[in-house]
Amino acid sequence: MEEICEKAKTLRLKTIADQLPPIVETAESNNWPFSKTIAHLFDLEIETRRQNRIALCYRQSKLNEKLTIDQFDFNHHSSRKKQKTRILNLMSLVFLKEKMDIILIGNPGVGKSFLAKAAAYAATQAGVKVLFTTAMDMINHLIAADADHSLLKKLHYYQSPELLVIDEIGYLGLGKQGSNLFFQVISQRHEAKSTAITTNLPFADWGKIFDSTTVATAIADRLVYNSQIFILEGPSYRKRTKPNNP
Repeated sequence: MEEICEKAKTLRLKTIADQLPPIVETAESNNWPFSKTIAHLFDLEIETRRQNRIALCYRQSKLNEKLTIDQFDFNHHSSRKKQKTRILNLMSLVFLKEKMDIILIGNPGVGKSFLAKAAAYAATQAGVKVLFTTAMDMINHLIAADADHSLLKKLHYYQSPELLVIDEIGYLGLGKQGSNLFFQVISQRHEAKSTAITTNLPFADWGKIFDSTTVATAIADRLVYNSQIFILEGPSYRKRTKPNNP
């Protein structure tokens, strides 16, 4: 038994190595056929690896909370109710298989970031590689990488996740360098990986975010080409939930 456990460890079958003695004992006590015992051991190994991948995906995602769609108040505003079916379908993650982008537009507090984070968390629970970032944080890291000649490596960092969530686009202008770097990220991911963005500005105002209308149009064209767009309206949900604002 000890020799088999060591061989299992050599093959990096840690769960099988750990569980072999008790499972063999259980199998003998219950007269399991040999095939059932082996199948059970491999099922345990597979499930452990699945759970480990989920945990790793969440750690690497940079999400700071575990939001789920059952926490989303669809009754807060009619724009949520009207799009309920589409929002629930978003959580099915079919858009990832279709390399589709997600664009959430609306004023602060209407639920854009919540939905983006909920979809991102759902993806991590499916074992999908995800990265969450704000627009300014991503641009600041890319500018720093450009300065120290590691831009290609940093661009790959933002290109590699199956789902990249870029939050809070529109609160601050990105400038010429930031706009060009943002364009590079979107261009590399276009039709290859899914990108989800949240913005407080409609497309017509994207010239305020990016350095020029030309760059803004190029970015918007790529994002809109194969995307689902959600427009959320109404008052801020955060203000509604404050004790003094019932």
